[in-house]
Amino acid sequence: MPGIEVRDLVKTYRIAERGAGLSGSVRGLFKRQYKEVRALDGISLSIAPGELVGYIGPNGAGKSTTVKVLSGILVPDSGTCLVNGRVPWENRKEHVARIGTVFGQKSQLWWDLPVKESFDLLKEIYRVPDRDYRESLGELTELFELAELYKTPVRQLSLGQRMRCDMAAALLHGPDTLFLDEPTIGLDAVAKLTLRELIRKINEEKGVTVILTTHDMDDVEALCHRVLLIGHGRILRDGTVKDLRQAYEDGAGVELEEVIRRLYREEALR
Repeated sequence: MPGIEVRDLVKTYRIAERGAGLSGSVRGLFKRQYKEVRALDGISLSIAPGELVGYIGPNGAGKSTTVKVLSGILVPDSGTCLVNGRVPWENRKEHVARIGTVFGQKSQLWWDLPVKESFDLLKEIYRVPDRDYRESLGELTELFELAELYKTPVRQLSLGQRMRCDMAAALLHGPDTLFLDEPTIGLDAVAKLTLRELIRKINEEKGVTVILTTHDMDDVEALCHRVLLIGHGRILRDGTVKDLRQAYEDGAGVELEEVIRRLYREEALR
């Protein structure tokens, strides 16, 4: 049985438009104009429990919208979606108790609190039993090397330290599925390598299903068993990195980033 099953998912945004200059502002006061943007255009995908999947595409392709639907933040216009048997936006409390999310540009930790106090607050929010919390915190502290950071306010952490703490925070309650939205953005080379190794360990040792959205093709090649390429709200390719390269006769000697650019150029010409 698939861990994540999505069929014909559609999500459209209604965006306000305004003409340029003062005249455009005045007209907008009396008659607002809108345009519709289809972020997801009938997406279907199936992911098995324990898979580590790269979800890649340019800005505006629909990656973050998909993650927000799968995590229950957004409700789609149409289509079906099950995450381990749960409809994310209908079984919201049960669902958020079983998933973890990490957004590279947003933290779920409290800015002025020491790291340990943020963890303690998350324990109460997720209602994690004391014994389970102690065991989970001990494992994650060792795995992410967090002991020396416990008393440090989150605002004083480096970006790499904060991302390690955010990863641990997302795993404190023992989720079965982890959504990572550009977790390595802005990290230096050493921090990226560290975070990649941690993601691999979480997937392999804990069996957590991981969906990774990223613009860093090194992340994809280092981590992902499977790649979903999205563009214009549609799934363009589904396979391994090798499958993507084999779309071209010379693909074996071409950087993954260049292969993806070629695929998008082809799509634009259709």
